[in-house]
Amino acid sequence: MAEAYPWQQALWQQLAGRSQHAHAYLLHGPQGIGKRALAERLMARLLCQQPNALDACGQCKACLLLKAGSHPDNFILEPEEADKPIKIDQVRELVSFVVQTAQQGGRKVVLIEPVEAMNINASNALLKSLEEPSGDTVLLLVSHQPSRLLPTIKSRCQQVACPQPSQAQSRAWLAAALADSSDEAREELLSLAAGSPLMAVSLEAQGVREQRALVADGVKKLLKQQQSPSQLAEAWKDVPLLLLFDWFCDWSHLILRYQLTQDEDGLGLADMRKVVQYLAQKSRPAKVLEIQAWLLEQRQKVLGKANLNRVLLLEAMLAHWVQLPGMR
Repeated sequence: MAEAYPWQQALWQQLAGRSQHAHAYLLHGPQGIGKRALAERLMARLLCQQPNALDACGQCKACLLLKAGSHPDNFILEPEEADKPIKIDQVRELVSFVVQTAQQGGRKVVLIEPVEAMNINASNALLKSLEEPSGDTVLLLVSHQPSRLLPTIKSRCQQVACPQPSQAQSRAWLAAALADSSDEAREELLSLAAGSPLMAVSLEAQGVREQRALVADGVKKLLKQQQSPSQLAEAWKDVPLLLLFDWFCDWSHLILRYQLTQDEDGLGLADMRKVVQYLAQKSRPAKVLEIQAWLLEQRQKVLGKANLNRVLLLEAMLAHWVQLPGMR
């Protein structure tokens, strides 16, 4: 059974306690707060033949089939490969499933995650099933970035904003999940994960702290002219492109923030504080804004799975970055 997170308790009681369900829910919120687990828990509850209070019983035929991954009235739609789009042929297969009669005599439940992985054609192919699902079908759509969805998708769903954990809840949960890590390491991971504890665990598994150290060291060497953009683009070949753009966007924001406030407590993580302060003191705000706009534009392309030349893109980013000092 999917994990029940303490920060979801009130929402879960609201969802699971309903006598009637919407034909489609859009569960949205930042990545790493447990939306997929919430969807899987609701999916199990909707398919269970003998629900136990607010949860699935875990013992009936439907629950056992779902646990084995062979429930005939359950359909999960997700990218065939990580960070790849959901294809229109996959959506057509889902549409075919929706029009069929439930084989267990109860509901059919569809889970789609992440919904924004569908392109326009795939999204349009889903619309009719969202508007008029046949029989007793419930579609559970999970989105990390609902702003990227077609308005026609959102309007056909009951939108459910998934709660984020408080700082105390995040720390307590992460202390149990990463018991072997130090308090300092967990705090750093939470900061890198924008406070999302599940994302923090995922980042730790990816070795993100080591990647971050590599990148921070490279930026310092770049500004000291000890390494070139092309050398760093090669050295960072194993660092996810989106992570790099997240960090550089964050650093540009921190530079602008310090230029406006002179608040040394707002310089970000310790590994780049001196660099951020230095660039804020040596750069023109207009130039920082220009680079930030470029970074955000390129980040959107990365999010949209555009066919980008990684090396050339990183070289361009670093060429912009190295021009910041002395631009006052």
